[in-house]
Amino acid sequence: MIVPLQITFKGLEPSPALEARIRDRAARLDRFEDDIMGCHVTIAALHRHQQRGFLYTATIEIFAPGGPIVVSHDNPRDPAHADPYVTVRDAFDAAVRRVEDHVRTRGDRAALRPSPLARGRITLLDAAAGSGVIATDDGQDIAFDRTSVAGDAFERLRVGSKVRLAPAEDSDGLRAGMVYLLDTPYPAS
Repeated sequence: MIVPLQITFKGLEPSPALEARIRDRAARLDRFEDDIMGCHVTIAALHRHQQRGFLYTATIEIFAPGGPIVVSHDNPRDPAHADPYVTVRDAFDAAVRRVEDHVRTRGDRAALRPSPLARGRITLLDAAAGSGVIATDDGQDIAFDRTSVAGDAFERLRVGSKVRLAPAEDSDGLRAGMVYLLDTPYPAS
């Protein structure tokens, strides 16, 4: 699975190489918890230190069943954090340990109940109305609207996009309470 990922750079220019490293490390989180709904990584450059140059901090927010997992890796005294790649590595190492602890504390409770998230594909999309329909892997058609799509992903939705969703019951029946974009198919050439 591809973890829905948002990357924010504060106080430094976005780097395609650093972004690729973050995407690689975030994709590995699936080995420890397969129901991750999203991940937000913030890389920030602290003020310039006289002897060490810029020091970097990394904050990783992982949205998983049972609540978010937040890891903030900011050690202003660690000279290794003058390298943003080292800061990202250390933050993801800490995040893996926190995710493993999270899974361990959930224990058998997670195995006894099915995942609240369903998987599916967009089968109908009306951008003007801000709504659509998702066909789940178990054969249900579930309606959704723009407000139920996480983040700013509604504009990136296409017919055929893979999504995860949290079904919710309302007065009109079954609807998607939350929709997370997993991937966007390339247009046919």
